[in-house]
Amino acid sequence: MFDIFKSDTESRPQDVKGLREAVLRFIKDELQRVEGGEGSHIKGLHIFLMCSEEQTHVYESAVYAEEPQKFREEIQKIADDFAISLPENWMIETTFTDALPTEAIKSKEIDAALFIKTTKHALQKSGDAYIRVLSGEAEKTEYHITSDSGKIRIGREKKAQDSNGFFRMNTIAFPGDSQNECNKYISRQHAHIEWNNDAGVFILYADEGGVPPHNKIKIQSSIDEEQIKLNSTEIGHTLQEGDQIILGESAVLEFSFRSEEE
Repeated sequence: MFDIFKSDTESRPQDVKGLREAVLRFIKDELQRVEGGEGSHIKGLHIFLMCSEEQTHVYESAVYAEEPQKFREEIQKIADDFAISLPENWMIETTFTDALPTEAIKSKEIDAALFIKTTKHALQKSGDAYIRVLSGEAEKTEYHITSDSGKIRIGREKKAQDSNGFFRMNTIAFPGDSQNECNKYISRQHAHIEWNNDAGVFILYADEGGVPPHNKIKIQSSIDEEQIKLNSTEIGHTLQEGDQIILGESAVLEFSFRSEEE
């Protein structure tokens, strides 16, 4: 049954069976690369698929979009047959997107990308940085964030209610009664920044209100001036000196390791 792993397809598969084989082959190859003793640290897999409207039904059938447990079972069979150690409670998530995330692993065979969520124990690192408000009106013009800050939530209003009825406190808050037009396009739960101890970096994530079809998030990279869009709440962007974060096409934040006062 695993003949699908013995040959490469030169052209992109067009039917459900061929596409499913390509996706499974891609996942198997990437799991084997990270396994080597690390398999037990895998929390889950997030698969991103990019296709046209005409192809959507083929892609959905290939990954059992209506039966995610069935697709998980297919991957588990592969893991068992190839001695890839996955924990019992690993999770699977599939997202259809118009752009593959830059920080996910991209397939060379199909328009797909894979993000492997892991959990590792590491020595505690520390870091601090500054978020400056370049456009829009927040409660402060500059925020000092550290590795001990926890989730640095960004959104409209200091206290905002989410879709489940719970309240969250936004660290970087844009008052809703401001006369600044930029504030109107910021969601109550737009984004958040977290410290990643394994990599020793700050990572920006979109929240529910910051991914399509809601208000969006773009990052203007300071390294190559590339524009990056966040299309998932699971995969974030590692912030670099000078990165500009655009919220809702209007409000702009800047990330820096130096205070403007220095």
